[in-house]
Amino acid sequence: MPTQDDPPAATGGSPSGAAEGGRLFFRSEVFRVETAAAGRRARPAHGGRSIAEPAREIPVHAECDVLVVGGGPAGTAAAVAAARLGARTILLERYNHLGGLSTGGLVIWIDRMTDWDGRLVIRGFAEELLARLPQEAVAGPPREAWGARDAATAAWWQLRTAAFHGIVTHSPTCDPEWLKAASLDLVRESGAHPIFHAWGAQPVIGEDGAVGGAIFESKQGRRAVLARVTVDATGDGDLFARAGAAFADDIDERDIHHCMNTAWLFGGVDMPRYLRWRAESPAEFAEFMRRGREEIGLMDKAFVSWRDDVALFLGPRLAGFSALDVEDLSEVEVRSRRLMVEHLRFYRAHCPGFEGAYLLLSAPQLGVRHARRLKGVASVTREWWDGRVAADEIGVSPSLSPKFPNVSVPYGALVPASLDGLLAPGRHLSCDATSHSFLREIPQCWLTGQAAGAAAAIAAARGVPPRRVDVAELQAALRQQGVHLTEAGDGRRASAAA
Repeated sequence: MPTQDDPPAATGGSPSGAAEGGRLFFRSEVFRVETAAAGRRARPAHGGRSIAEPAREIPVHAECDVLVVGGGPAGTAAAVAAARLGARTILLERYNHLGGLSTGGLVIWIDRMTDWDGRLVIRGFAEELLARLPQEAVAGPPREAWGARDAATAAWWQLRTAAFHGIVTHSPTCDPEWLKAASLDLVRESGAHPIFHAWGAQPVIGEDGAVGGAIFESKQGRRAVLARVTVDATGDGDLFARAGAAFADDIDERDIHHCMNTAWLFGGVDMPRYLRWRAESPAEFAEFMRRGREEIGLMDKAFVSWRDDVALFLGPRLAGFSALDVEDLSEVEVRSRRLMVEHLRFYRAHCPGFEGAYLLLSAPQLGVRHARRLKGVASVTREWWDGRVAADEIGVSPSLSPKFPNVSVPYGALVPASLDGLLAPGRHLSCDATSHSFLREIPQCWLTGQAAGAAAAIAAARGVPPRRVDVAELQAALRQQGVHLTEAGDGRRASAAA
Protein backbone atom coordinates (compact mmCIF):
# COMPACT_ATOMS: atom_id res chain seq x y z
CA MET A 1 0.00 0.00 0.00
CA PRO A 2 1.50 3.39 -0.92
CA THR A 3 2.26 5.80 1.91
CA GLN A 4 0.73 9.25 2.07
CA ASP A 5 4.16 10.85 1.87
CA ASP A 6 5.11 9.61 -1.60
CA PRO A 7 2.74 9.35 -4.55
CA PRO A 8 2.36 5.93 -6.21
CA ALA A 9 3.48 5.46 -9.77
CA ALA A 10 0.77 6.21 -12.30
CA THR A 11 -0.68 3.18 -14.07
CA GLY A 12 -3.61 2.44 -16.31
CA GLY A 13 -7.12 1.98 -14.99
CA SER A 14 -10.69 3.17 -15.21
CA PRO A 15 -12.27 6.30 -13.83
CA SER A 16 -14.39 6.19 -10.72
CA GLY A 17 -16.78 8.62 -9.13
CA ALA A 18 -18.49 9.66 -12.35
CA ALA A 19 -20.65 12.75 -12.12
CA GLU A 20 -24.18 12.26 -10.97
CA GLY A 21 -26.99 13.50 -13.16
CA GLY A 22 -28.68 16.86 -12.81
CA ARG A 23 -27.04 20.22 -12.29
CA LEU A 24 -24.71 19.55 -9.35
CA PHE A 25 -21.41 17.79 -9.97
CA PHE A 26 -18.94 18.22 -7.10
CA ARG A 27 -20.48 16.83 -3.95
CA SER A 28 -17.22 17.53 -2.12
CA GLU A 29 -17.78 21.24 -2.78
CA VAL A 30 -21.29 21.43 -1.33
CA PHE A 31 -20.86 22.68 2.21
CA ARG A 32 -23.39 23.45 4.86
CA VAL A 33 -24.23 27.12 4.46
CA GLU A 34 -25.75 29.84 6.61
CA THR A 35 -28.51 32.14 5.43
CA ALA A 36 -28.36 35.88 5.68
CA ALA A 37 -31.28 35.98 8.10
CA ALA A 38 -29.58 33.85 10.77
CA GLY A 39 -27.83 35.94 13.44
CA ARG A 40 -27.44 39.05 11.30
CA ARG A 41 -25.76 42.00 13.02
CA ALA A 42 -27.71 45.22 13.50
CA ARG A 43 -27.18 47.65 10.63
CA PRO A 44 -27.21 51.44 10.59
CA ALA A 45 -30.52 52.96 9.56
CA HIS A 46 -30.43 55.28 6.56
CA GLY A 47 -34.10 56.26 6.41
CA GLY A 48 -34.09 56.49 2.62
CA ARG A 49 -32.36 59.87 2.64
CA SER A 50 -30.04 61.13 -0.08
CA ILE A 51 -27.86 64.17 -0.70
CA ALA A 52 -26.94 66.03 -3.87
CA GLU A 53 -23.32 65.87 -5.04
CA PRO A 54 -22.18 69.01 -6.87
CA ALA A 55 -21.03 68.61 -10.46
CA ARG A 56 -17.25 68.76 -10.85
CA GLU A 57 -14.48 68.49 -13.40
CA ILE A 58 -12.61 65.17 -13.36
CA PRO A 59 -8.87 65.41 -14.12
CA VAL A 60 -7.70 63.06 -16.88
CA HIS A 61 -4.93 60.99 -15.34
CA ALA A 62 -3.87 59.36 -18.61
CA GLU A 63 -4.95 58.30 -22.09
CA CYS A 64 -4.23 54.91 -23.63
CA ASP A 65 -5.28 52.36 -26.21
CA VAL A 66 -6.47 49.70 -23.76
CA LEU A 67 -7.58 50.26 -20.16
CA VAL A 68 -7.96 47.17 -18.00
CA VAL A 69 -9.90 47.69 -14.78
CA GLY A 70 -9.11 44.99 -12.22
CA GLY A 71 -5.82 43.18 -11.77
CA GLY A 72 -7.13 39.73 -10.93
CA PRO A 73 -6.38 36.68 -13.11
CA ALA A 74 -8.46 37.95 -16.05
CA GLY A 75 -7.20 41.53 -15.82
CA THR A 76 -3.55 40.60 -15.49
CA ALA A 77 -3.75 38.28 -18.50
CA ALA A 78 -5.63 40.94 -20.48
CA ALA A 79 -3.05 43.64 -19.77
CA VAL A 80 -0.14 41.42 -20.79
CA ALA A 81 -1.87 40.19 -23.95
CA ALA A 82 -2.82 43.71 -25.05
CA ALA A 83 0.59 45.23 -24.38
CA ARG A 84 2.37 42.43 -26.22
CA LEU A 85 0.38 43.35 -29.31
CA GLY A 86 1.69 46.88 -29.11
CA ALA A 87 -1.24 48.58 -27.38
CA ARG A 88 -0.53 51.34 -24.89
CA THR A 89 -2.05 49.59 -21.89
CA ILE A 90 -2.94 50.74 -18.37
CA LEU A 91 -4.00 48.33 -15.62
CA LEU A 92 -5.97 49.70 -12.65
CA GLU A 93 -5.98 47.60 -9.46
CA ARG A 94 -7.64 48.52 -6.15
CA TYR A 95 -5.23 46.51 -3.96
CA ASN A 96 -1.43 46.59 -3.75
CA HIS A 97 -0.90 43.39 -5.72
CA LEU A 98 -1.99 41.48 -8.81
CA GLY A 99 -3.64 38.08 -9.00
CA GLY A 100 -6.96 38.82 -7.34
CA LEU A 101 -8.48 35.79 -5.69
CA SER A 102 -5.56 33.59 -6.74
CA THR A 103 -3.30 35.66 -4.47
CA GLY A 104 -5.14 38.11 -2.23
CA GLY A 105 -8.08 35.74 -1.92
CA LEU A 106 -5.79 32.79 -1.03
CA VAL A 107 -7.47 30.62 -3.67
CA ILE A 108 -4.03 29.10 -4.10
CA TRP A 109 -5.48 25.78 -5.21
CA ILE A 110 -5.66 26.39 -8.97
CA ASP A 111 -8.41 24.27 -10.46
CA ARG A 112 -8.06 21.90 -13.41
CA MET A 113 -6.03 23.04 -16.41
CA THR A 114 -5.98 19.61 -18.08
CA ASP A 115 -8.92 17.83 -19.61
CA TRP A 116 -10.05 14.37 -18.56
CA ASP A 117 -7.54 12.74 -20.91
CA GLY A 118 -4.66 14.58 -19.26
CA ARG A 119 -4.10 17.08 -22.08
CA LEU A 120 -3.13 20.60 -21.06
CA VAL A 121 -5.83 22.74 -22.66
CA ILE A 122 -5.61 25.99 -20.68
CA ARG A 123 -2.28 27.31 -21.87
CA GLY A 124 -0.91 30.63 -23.06
CA PHE A 125 -0.65 33.18 -20.24
CA ALA A 126 -1.63 30.59 -17.62
CA GLU A 127 1.12 28.17 -18.59
CA GLU A 128 3.71 30.94 -18.84
CA LEU A 129 2.81 32.41 -15.46
CA LEU A 130 3.03 29.11 -13.59
CA ALA A 131 6.31 28.27 -15.32
CA ARG A 132 7.76 31.41 -13.74
CA LEU A 133 7.29 30.12 -10.21
CA PRO A 134 10.28 28.52 -8.47
CA GLN A 135 9.99 24.80 -7.84
CA GLU A 136 9.48 25.25 -4.10
CA ALA A 137 6.50 27.56 -4.73
CA VAL A 138 4.33 24.97 -6.53
CA ALA A 139 2.96 21.61 -5.45
CA GLY A 140 1.04 19.25 -7.69
CA PRO A 141 1.20 16.12 -9.83
CA PRO A 142 4.13 15.77 -12.26
CA ARG A 143 3.26 16.00 -15.92
CA GLU A 144 3.57 12.23 -16.41
CA ALA A 145 0.74 11.71 -13.88
CA TRP A 146 -1.80 14.00 -15.60
CA GLY A 147 -4.71 11.85 -16.71
CA ALA A 148 -3.73 8.84 -14.57
CA ARG A 149 -6.79 6.75 -13.63
CA ASP A 150 -5.48 3.97 -11.42
CA ALA A 151 -7.11 3.95 -8.01
CA ALA A 152 -3.97 4.30 -5.88
CA THR A 153 -2.58 7.30 -7.75
CA ALA A 154 -5.95 9.03 -7.92
CA ALA A 155 -6.64 8.46 -4.22
CA TRP A 156 -3.25 9.91 -3.26
CA TRP A 157 -3.75 13.05 -5.35
CA GLN A 158 -7.41 13.43 -4.42
CA LEU A 159 -6.33 14.21 -0.86
CA ARG A 160 -4.05 16.85 -2.38
CA THR A 161 -6.83 18.52 -4.43
CA ALA A 162 -5.50 17.28 -7.76
CA ALA A 163 -7.69 14.29 -8.66
CA PHE A 164 -11.41 14.29 -9.40
CA HIS A 165 -13.71 11.52 -10.57
CA GLY A 166 -10.78 9.11 -10.14
CA ILE A 167 -8.57 11.05 -12.61
CA VAL A 168 -5.39 12.99 -11.81
CA THR A 169 -5.41 16.54 -13.14
CA HIS A 170 -3.01 19.46 -13.42
CA SER A 171 -4.35 21.42 -10.43
CA PRO A 172 -1.31 23.00 -8.79
CA THR A 173 -1.23 24.71 -5.41
CA CYS A 174 0.89 27.86 -5.40
CA ASP A 175 2.66 30.21 -3.02
CA PRO A 176 0.55 33.40 -3.34
CA GLU A 177 3.51 35.74 -2.83
CA TRP A 178 5.46 34.20 -5.71
CA LEU A 179 2.31 34.34 -7.83
CA LYS A 180 2.03 38.07 -7.09
CA ALA A 181 5.67 38.60 -8.01
CA ALA A 182 5.46 36.62 -11.24
CA SER A 183 2.25 38.39 -12.27
CA LEU A 184 3.82 41.80 -11.78
CA ASP A 185 6.96 40.78 -13.64
CA LEU A 186 4.91 39.71 -16.66
CA VAL A 187 2.91 42.93 -16.66
CA ARG A 188 5.98 45.14 -16.45
CA GLU A 189 7.92 43.16 -19.04
CA SER A 190 4.99 43.41 -21.45
CA GLY A 191 5.10 47.21 -21.28
CA ALA A 192 1.70 47.59 -19.59
CA HIS A 193 1.55 50.27 -16.89
CA PRO A 194 0.08 49.12 -13.55
CA ILE A 195 -1.59 51.61 -11.20
CA PHE A 196 -2.29 50.25 -7.72
CA HIS A 197 -4.59 51.61 -4.99
CA ALA A 198 -7.02 52.74 -7.70
CA TRP A 199 -10.64 51.61 -7.56
CA GLY A 200 -12.43 51.69 -10.93
CA ALA A 201 -15.66 53.47 -10.03
CA GLN A 202 -17.52 54.58 -13.13
CA PRO A 203 -17.32 54.10 -16.90
CA VAL A 204 -16.72 57.10 -19.12
CA ILE A 205 -19.49 57.17 -21.71
CA GLY A 206 -19.02 59.07 -24.96
CA GLU A 207 -21.64 60.91 -26.99
CA ASP A 208 -22.07 57.79 -29.13
CA GLY A 209 -22.96 55.73 -26.05
CA ALA A 210 -19.75 53.69 -26.17
CA VAL A 211 -17.43 53.26 -23.21
CA GLY A 212 -14.37 55.48 -23.54
CA GLY A 213 -12.45 54.67 -20.37
CA ALA A 214 -13.16 54.81 -16.66
CA ILE A 215 -13.13 57.07 -13.62
CA PHE A 216 -11.23 55.73 -10.64
CA GLU A 217 -11.03 56.69 -6.97
CA SER A 218 -7.71 57.01 -5.17
CA LYS A 219 -5.86 59.12 -2.62
CA GLN A 220 -5.78 61.78 -5.36
CA GLY A 221 -9.57 61.79 -5.49
CA ARG A 222 -11.54 61.03 -8.65
CA ARG A 223 -9.53 60.83 -11.85
CA ALA A 224 -10.19 59.46 -15.32
CA VAL A 225 -8.31 57.28 -17.78
CA LEU A 226 -9.49 57.64 -21.36
CA ALA A 227 -9.12 54.60 -23.62
CA ARG A 228 -10.01 53.36 -27.06
CA VAL A 229 -11.13 50.05 -25.53
CA THR A 230 -11.90 49.25 -21.89
CA VAL A 231 -11.69 45.78 -20.38
CA ASP A 232 -14.00 45.28 -17.38
CA ALA A 233 -12.09 42.73 -15.30
CA THR A 234 -13.69 43.70 -11.99
CA GLY A 235 -15.15 40.22 -11.57
CA ASP A 236 -18.53 41.65 -10.59
CA GLY A 237 -19.28 43.51 -13.82
CA ASP A 238 -19.19 46.88 -12.08
CA LEU A 239 -18.33 48.87 -15.20
CA PHE A 240 -20.57 47.18 -17.73
CA ALA A 241 -23.53 47.31 -15.31
CA ARG A 242 -23.02 51.03 -14.67
CA ALA A 243 -22.70 51.59 -18.40
CA GLY A 244 -26.15 50.09 -18.91
CA ALA A 245 -25.23 46.68 -20.36
CA ALA A 246 -27.71 43.90 -19.76
CA PHE A 247 -26.73 41.21 -17.26
CA ALA A 248 -28.12 38.24 -15.36
CA ASP A 249 -27.84 37.55 -11.64
CA ASP A 250 -29.85 34.37 -11.18
CA ILE A 251 -28.28 31.61 -9.09
CA ASP A 252 -28.80 27.95 -8.30
CA GLU A 253 -29.28 27.95 -4.52
CA ARG A 254 -28.28 24.27 -4.31
CA ASP A 255 -24.80 25.07 -5.62
CA ILE A 256 -21.95 26.93 -3.93
CA HIS A 257 -21.16 29.18 -6.88
CA HIS A 258 -22.98 32.13 -5.26
CA CYS A 259 -21.57 31.66 -1.73
CA MET A 260 -18.92 33.93 -0.19
CA ASN A 261 -16.12 33.31 2.27
CA THR A 262 -12.78 34.54 3.55
CA ALA A 263 -9.95 32.01 3.21
CA TRP A 264 -7.05 31.65 5.64
CA LEU A 265 -3.78 29.82 6.25
CA PHE A 266 -2.58 28.02 9.39
CA GLY A 267 1.16 27.58 9.91
CA GLY A 268 3.00 25.10 12.13
CA VAL A 269 1.04 22.07 10.93
CA ASP A 270 2.10 18.57 9.88
CA MET A 271 0.04 18.03 6.75
CA PRO A 272 1.49 14.59 5.84
CA ARG A 273 0.39 13.33 9.26
CA TYR A 274 -3.05 14.87 8.85
CA LEU A 275 -3.47 13.35 5.38
CA ARG A 276 -2.42 9.89 6.60
CA TRP A 277 -4.99 10.13 9.37
CA ARG A 278 -7.73 11.15 6.93
CA ALA A 279 -6.88 8.25 4.59
CA GLU A 280 -6.33 5.56 7.21
CA SER A 281 -9.03 6.54 9.74
CA PRO A 282 -12.02 7.79 7.76
CA ALA A 283 -14.46 7.04 10.58
CA GLU A 284 -12.41 9.11 13.03
CA PHE A 285 -12.21 11.95 10.53
CA ALA A 286 -15.97 11.85 9.96
CA GLU A 287 -16.54 12.01 13.70
CA PHE A 288 -14.10 14.92 13.96
CA MET A 289 -16.04 16.84 11.32
CA ARG A 290 -19.36 16.00 13.02
CA ARG A 291 -18.12 17.30 16.37
CA GLY A 292 -16.80 20.41 14.69
CA ARG A 293 -20.14 21.16 13.11
CA GLU A 294 -21.79 20.60 16.48
CA GLU A 295 -19.43 22.98 18.32
CA ILE A 296 -18.68 25.60 15.66
CA GLY A 297 -21.75 25.42 13.46
CA LEU A 298 -19.92 25.69 10.13
CA MET A 299 -16.95 23.37 9.72
CA ASP A 300 -14.37 23.35 6.94
CA LYS A 301 -11.74 20.78 5.95
CA ALA A 302 -8.06 21.61 5.85
CA PHE A 303 -6.53 21.48 2.38
CA VAL A 304 -2.93 21.15 1.30
CA SER A 305 -0.89 24.18 0.31
CA TRP A 306 2.42 24.51 -1.51
CA ARG A 307 4.33 23.25 1.57
CA ASP A 308 3.79 20.61 4.25
CA ASP A 309 3.75 22.97 7.25
CA VAL A 310 1.01 25.28 5.93
CA ALA A 311 -2.68 24.35 5.71
CA LEU A 312 -5.23 26.09 3.53
CA PHE A 313 -8.81 26.69 4.61
CA LEU A 314 -11.05 28.12 1.93
CA GLY A 315 -13.47 29.04 4.69
CA PRO A 316 -17.06 27.90 5.28
CA ARG A 317 -19.22 29.04 2.39
CA LEU A 318 -21.86 31.55 3.49
CA ALA A 319 -25.05 31.76 1.44
CA GLY A 320 -27.77 34.38 1.34
CA PHE A 321 -25.43 37.36 1.05
CA SER A 322 -24.98 39.73 -1.88
CA ALA A 323 -21.56 40.57 -3.30
CA LEU A 324 -23.01 43.97 -4.23
CA ASP A 325 -24.15 44.98 -0.73
CA VAL A 326 -21.45 46.59 1.44
CA GLU A 327 -23.18 45.52 4.67
CA ASP A 328 -23.39 41.93 3.42
CA LEU A 329 -19.70 42.00 2.48
CA SER A 330 -18.87 43.25 5.95
CA GLU A 331 -21.07 40.60 7.55
CA VAL A 332 -19.27 37.81 5.72
CA GLU A 333 -15.89 39.16 6.85
CA VAL A 334 -17.01 39.35 10.50
CA ARG A 335 -18.41 35.82 10.48
CA SER A 336 -15.48 34.34 8.55
CA ARG A 337 -12.85 35.76 10.89
CA ARG A 338 -14.73 34.49 13.93
CA LEU A 339 -14.90 31.06 12.31
CA MET A 340 -11.15 31.17 11.58
CA VAL A 341 -10.34 31.57 15.28
CA GLU A 342 -12.82 28.87 16.27
CA HIS A 343 -11.33 26.48 13.71
CA LEU A 344 -7.86 27.06 15.14
CA ARG A 345 -9.05 26.22 18.64
CA PHE A 346 -10.89 23.08 17.54
CA TYR A 347 -8.19 21.80 15.19
CA ARG A 348 -5.43 22.29 17.78
CA ALA A 349 -7.44 20.37 20.36
CA HIS A 350 -8.68 17.48 18.25
CA CYS A 351 -6.89 17.08 14.90
CA PRO A 352 -3.65 15.09 14.41
CA GLY A 353 -0.98 17.30 12.87
CA PHE A 354 -2.49 20.55 14.12
CA GLU A 355 -1.33 20.53 17.75
CA GLY A 356 1.13 23.39 17.11
CA ALA A 357 -0.91 25.26 14.51
CA TYR A 358 -1.06 29.06 14.52
CA LEU A 359 -2.80 31.80 12.59
CA LEU A 360 -0.59 32.63 9.62
CA LEU A 361 -2.70 34.77 7.29
CA SER A 362 -6.30 35.64 6.58
CA ALA A 363 -7.07 36.63 3.02
CA PRO A 364 -7.11 40.39 2.42
CA GLN A 365 -9.67 39.82 -0.34
CA LEU A 366 -13.10 38.37 0.23
CA GLY A 367 -13.87 35.21 -1.73
CA VAL A 368 -16.69 36.19 -4.09
CA ARG A 369 -17.86 33.68 -6.68
CA HIS A 370 -20.79 35.44 -8.29
CA ALA A 371 -22.44 38.84 -8.58
CA ARG A 372 -23.42 39.56 -12.19
CA ARG A 373 -23.07 37.74 -15.51
CA LEU A 374 -22.97 39.66 -18.77
CA LYS A 375 -25.62 39.14 -21.42
CA GLY A 376 -23.35 38.88 -24.39
CA VAL A 377 -23.40 38.33 -28.12
CA ALA A 378 -23.00 34.63 -27.29
CA SER A 379 -23.45 32.71 -24.06
CA VAL A 380 -22.10 29.40 -22.77
CA THR A 381 -25.04 27.33 -21.53
CA ARG A 382 -25.55 23.76 -20.37
CA GLU A 383 -26.59 22.88 -23.93
CA TRP A 384 -23.14 24.05 -25.03
CA TRP A 385 -21.50 21.04 -23.35
CA ASP A 386 -22.06 18.74 -26.32
CA GLY A 387 -18.66 19.06 -27.95
CA ARG A 388 -19.51 21.86 -30.37
CA VAL A 389 -16.70 24.20 -31.43
CA ALA A 390 -17.53 27.89 -31.58
CA ALA A 391 -16.62 29.55 -34.86
CA ASP A 392 -15.26 32.39 -32.73
CA GLU A 393 -13.49 30.13 -30.22
CA ILE A 394 -10.95 31.95 -28.03
CA GLY A 395 -10.04 29.07 -25.73
CA VAL A 396 -10.91 25.58 -24.53
CA SER A 397 -12.01 24.76 -20.98
CA PRO A 398 -12.08 21.35 -19.32
CA SER A 399 -15.65 20.25 -18.66
CA LEU A 400 -17.12 19.59 -15.23
CA SER A 401 -16.85 15.83 -15.46
CA PRO A 402 -15.62 13.04 -17.75
CA LYS A 403 -19.15 12.53 -19.08
CA PHE A 404 -18.83 15.81 -21.04
CA PRO A 405 -16.32 16.81 -23.74
CA ASN A 406 -14.20 19.93 -23.50
CA VAL A 407 -16.08 23.22 -23.69
CA SER A 408 -15.31 25.68 -26.49
CA VAL A 409 -15.41 29.26 -25.20
CA PRO A 410 -16.70 31.80 -27.77
CA TYR A 411 -15.44 35.35 -28.14
CA GLY A 412 -19.06 36.50 -28.12
CA ALA A 413 -19.30 35.60 -24.43
CA LEU A 414 -16.98 38.54 -23.69
CA VAL A 415 -18.81 41.06 -25.90
CA PRO A 416 -21.87 42.92 -24.53
CA ALA A 417 -25.02 42.37 -26.58
CA SER A 418 -25.34 46.08 -27.36
CA LEU A 419 -22.72 48.16 -25.48
CA ASP A 420 -19.62 49.17 -27.46
CA GLY A 421 -16.10 50.03 -26.37
CA LEU A 422 -15.92 47.35 -23.67
CA LEU A 423 -15.07 43.67 -23.18
CA ALA A 424 -15.90 41.61 -20.10
CA PRO A 425 -13.67 38.57 -19.41
CA GLY A 426 -13.43 36.67 -16.15
CA ARG A 427 -16.07 35.34 -13.84
CA HIS A 428 -18.75 37.76 -15.11
CA LEU A 429 -18.66 36.59 -18.73
CA SER A 430 -21.85 35.59 -20.52
CA CYS A 431 -23.02 32.12 -19.40
CA ASP A 432 -25.79 30.39 -17.51
CA ALA A 433 -25.66 29.69 -13.77
CA THR A 434 -24.52 26.10 -14.22
CA SER A 435 -21.71 26.85 -16.67
CA HIS A 436 -20.62 29.68 -14.37
CA SER A 437 -19.59 27.07 -11.78
CA PHE A 438 -16.47 26.26 -13.82
CA LEU A 439 -16.07 29.30 -16.09
CA ARG A 440 -15.52 31.45 -12.98
CA GLU A 441 -12.42 29.46 -11.98
CA ILE A 442 -8.95 31.02 -12.08
CA PRO A 443 -7.62 29.13 -15.16
CA GLN A 444 -10.72 30.09 -17.14
CA CYS A 445 -10.24 33.72 -16.05
CA TRP A 446 -6.67 33.60 -17.38
CA LEU A 447 -8.05 32.14 -20.62
CA THR A 448 -10.80 34.72 -21.19
CA GLY A 449 -8.64 37.59 -19.95
CA GLN A 450 -5.90 36.84 -22.45
CA ALA A 451 -8.47 36.73 -25.25
CA ALA A 452 -10.04 40.02 -24.17
CA GLY A 453 -6.68 41.75 -24.02
CA ALA A 454 -5.68 40.57 -27.47
CA ALA A 455 -9.08 41.54 -28.92
CA ALA A 456 -8.94 44.97 -27.26
CA ALA A 457 -5.50 45.64 -28.75
CA ILE A 458 -6.68 44.62 -32.22
CA ALA A 459 -9.82 46.74 -31.94
CA ALA A 460 -7.81 49.77 -30.83
CA ALA A 461 -5.26 49.32 -33.61
CA ARG A 462 -7.89 48.83 -36.33
CA GLY A 463 -10.19 51.58 -35.07
CA VAL A 464 -13.19 49.26 -34.80
CA PRO A 465 -15.48 48.37 -31.88
CA PRO A 466 -14.62 45.06 -30.17
CA ARG A 467 -17.63 43.33 -31.74
CA ARG A 468 -16.14 44.02 -35.17
CA VAL A 469 -12.75 42.45 -34.48
CA ASP A 470 -11.78 39.95 -37.16
CA VAL A 471 -12.02 36.57 -35.44
CA ALA A 472 -9.36 34.98 -37.66
CA GLU A 473 -6.90 37.74 -36.73
CA LEU A 474 -7.75 37.33 -33.05
CA GLN A 475 -7.31 33.55 -33.16
CA ALA A 476 -3.98 33.92 -34.95
CA ALA A 477 -2.80 36.35 -32.26
CA LEU A 478 -3.88 33.98 -29.51
CA ARG A 479 -2.09 31.02 -31.09
CA GLN A 480 1.01 33.20 -31.37
CA GLN A 481 0.74 33.79 -27.61
CA GLY A 482 0.55 30.05 -26.91
CA VAL A 483 -3.21 29.64 -26.43
CA HIS A 484 -4.67 26.21 -27.18
CA LEU A 485 -7.50 26.32 -29.72
CA THR A 486 -9.36 23.40 -31.29
CA GLU A 487 -7.67 22.23 -34.45
CA ALA A 488 -9.60 21.21 -37.56
CA GLY A 489 -10.28 17.51 -37.85
CA ASP A 490 -10.49 16.64 -34.17
CA GLY A 491 -14.02 15.32 -34.62
CA ARG A 492 -15.98 18.04 -32.84
CA ARG A 493 -18.68 19.89 -34.72
CA ALA A 494 -18.55 23.57 -35.51
CA SER A 495 -21.12 26.06 -34.28
CA ALA A 496 -21.55 29.59 -35.57
CA ALA A 497 -22.50 30.98 -32.17
CA ALA A 498 -21.28 34.48 -32.92
